[in-house]
Formats: sequence, structure tokens, C-alpha cells
Amino acid sequence: MRIFGLGLMALTLLIRPVMAQEISSYSLENGMDVIVIEDHRAPVVVQMVWYRAGSADEPAGVSGIAHFLEHLLFKATDDLAAGELSDTVAANGGSDNAFTSYDYTAYFQRIAADRLELVMKMEADRMRDLRLTVDDIATERDVILEERNTRTENSPDALFSEQRRAAQFMNHRYGIPIIGWKHEMQQLSLEDALAFYRRFYAPNNAILVVAGDVQPDQVLTLAKKYYGPLAPTADLPKRSRPTEPPQLAERRLTFVDERIAQPYVIRTYLAPERNSGDQKQAAALTMLADLLGGSAQTSVLGRKLQFETSKAVYTSAYYGGQSLDETTFGLVIVPSQGVGLAEGEALLDQAIGEFIKEGVDADQLERIKMQIRASLVYQQDNVQAMAHEYGSALTQGLTIQDVKDWPKVLQQVTAEDVIKAAELLLDKNRAVTGWLTNPTAQKEASQ
Repeated sequence: MRIFGLGLMALTLLIRPVMAQEISSYSLENGMDVIVIEDHRAPVVVQMVWYRAGSADEPAGVSGIAHFLEHLLFKATDDLAAGELSDTVAANGGSDNAFTSYDYTAYFQRIAADRLELVMKMEADRMRDLRLTVDDIATERDVILEERNTRTENSPDALFSEQRRAAQFMNHRYGIPIIGWKHEMQQLSLEDALAFYRRFYAPNNAILVVAGDVQPDQVLTLAKKYYGPLAPTADLPKRSRPTEPPQLAERRLTFVDERIAQPYVIRTYLAPERNSGDQKQAAALTMLADLLGGSAQTSVLGRKLQFETSKAVYTSAYYGGQSLDETTFGLVIVPSQGVGLAEGEALLDQAIGEFIKEGVDADQLERIKMQIRASLVYQQDNVQAMAHEYGSALTQGLTIQDVKDWPKVLQQVTAEDVIKAAELLLDKNRAVTGWLTNPTAQKEASQ
């Protein structure tokens, strides 16, 4: 009976269309984009406002200002006291938060559908009418510095990651941590925050995504009422970042920290991102990551290095395809006890070479396609996940049609596409290889 149930579920997933929600899109006269995702199964709504401005859009010398401003947006406005927006949302049974990435900053509220107008009014108020003080800057700067101390300074893995990324992106601002370099964070000022706010926080640089139990015309009416009167930034510059020079040699680094209990090797390659209208290569890289490093029991690296030879306790492969500019593809191996990092790295290279020579297991490729299709279907059960999917895509150079096409593009990937994508992993001149280890292991490796 259980087997029949699983088979029936799989058949249902094959038949059920992916991305079945109704998607409506509009543009206000001031340039603000509005996306409405209808889902009437529960009387809940998620409002998200996405700004096409993340840490990679920061001016030189003020790293961390995008994330700092995210914190500051919860301070006072013309009409709201500091903290009032979050307090009001909570008092109405909802939740709110914000997050910053390299390519965007986003703010959201999840609340009962009949409270949409309430949260839209407050969110619109802080888009143009933030009122900051010198005291706000001092207080919140201490908060973000403590956040960096907790998440980065006290974590050798995080410090190692920062150093690797800086080596990967020598010229592009993807090489600078989202939270900022500590010495620059300490100098962030009121003027820095206001300059970033005035430049990027404008309706013509924002996308409103509303998902849940709403009608498109209702959302559009409210958007016109609250966001429509906001003045656009007249001289909003075209989004432009420094580009990477050609990488001509492999880059390597070793990070030694006595707190590391389990040394490991990680290699990341510069890789193409998902591009609007042409997502085929990104889809092949997505499949490649799953084939190489998905399930430990069935993936190529898991089988070869963890189960068949017991040379590794953990392996992984990953690809961050959704990115405005060039991204990375990564490989990880945590060698077993008694296996050094040099041997572990050699075994990783050997496994990749064998995979390219042997080709793709057709059955495994089909299983992964089914798993991805299932995950995309299940994602539709979460209106916030759907709002995030569209908001992040649109701020990273993709279109609504690209998001709709993505499941189909993934299903069309062939074994030949995957092997062609895997040839990227043979070119170490596009890679950064990092060893994270401890003094004892480092000493043993040098003997």
C-alpha cells in the first residue's frame, strides 16, 4: 500500500503543472514594478519590496552600507516611530523581516490578507521618508559590528570563506563580504547611509511582490494609492559593476586555525550565471551539481569517495546559478581520518575525471529531474517562497517568463549537456582551491 502511495504521488507530480499560480504584472507611472501571485487556499498575504541594490552596488570604501541601511530602515520615518512597523505587524498577528544579498535588499511582511493595506501603507512610508539621527547610526553600527563578530570573526569557516571569495573575485564586488570589512564598517556614517538610501531607495528601483489571497486589481489599486505618489530618482544610474579580468592561473590558499577539528578542501570555479532567455547552460550546471554531490548514497562523489573507498566522510557539489553577474560552482571533500588534504584533493580530481570519462547514469539523471520537479511543485505550497522566487529573479536580471520557463529548461537537460558543463571542472585556471586545516594537520602535511 505504501509503495502504491508513493507511485501515485510521483505520477501526480508528473501530471500536475509546475508554477500553476496566476501571475500578474504591472508598472506604476513612477517606474515601480508590481507582481501579484494569486493563491487563495489560505487568507494570508506576503508583501515583499525588493530593491535592485545589494552589497555589490556599494561605492568603494563603504563596504557593508547596504546591510547597514537594511537595519536602519526599521528606525523612524515621517509617520512612524522607530520599531513601530514591526510592532504593528506583530500586534496584528503577522511577522516581518529583511535581508541583504550581493544583488538586492528586500523587506517583507506576512500577515492576514485583510491587513494588506496596513502593511503597504507603512512599507511605502519608509521608501522615501526615513528619518535618521546620529544616535541611530552609532547604536545600529554597534549592532552590525557585533553581528560580524558573532558570525564571522568567531568562525574560522566564515573567515576562510571571505578569504577565498576575495581571491575568486579580484575586481568584482562579489569579492567583498555582504556584511562588510570590519575596518570599513567601523567608519560608516550618517552621510554614507543617506547617500545610499537616496540613490537606490526609490520606486523606479523597486519591485513590489504580493503573494497570497488577493485579487490583482485590488493590489494594483492599493499600490497606486500608497507607492504611486512616491517620486522616482530622476538620475538613477544604470546598474554597472567592475568586471573580472581574465583569470590566467589557479589560485590557492591555506587557512590554518587551531579551532578546526576536521580539515577539508574546497574548490570553486568561476561559472556562468542564469541569463535571461538563455538558461540552458545554467540548467546543465544545476544538474551537474546534483549528480556529483547531491545525495551521499547516490551521487558520484558520495559513492566513489564515501562508500566505495571510505576516503571521505563528506563530499558536496553546489552551484549558485541565480546571480546578476558571473557566479561559482563548488566542490568539497572532507577526508576521512588518516587521509591528508593533498590526497583528498587528488581523489576529488580523480573522481571528476572518471565521471567525465564514464558519462552520466541515465537513470540517475531522470531521478534527479523528478526530484527537482517535485521540489518546484512543493514550493508552490509556500506563498513566501513563491514571492521570493520571483523577487530574487527579477532583481538579478531574469524575467517572469524566465522563472516560468526554468522548470521546463531543467527537464530538457541531456547527458551530453551535463558532460559539456563538467568540462569546466577540468580548467583550474578558473578556480580557487582552498585548504582549511589546523596547525597539527598542517605540520603533518609538510613533513
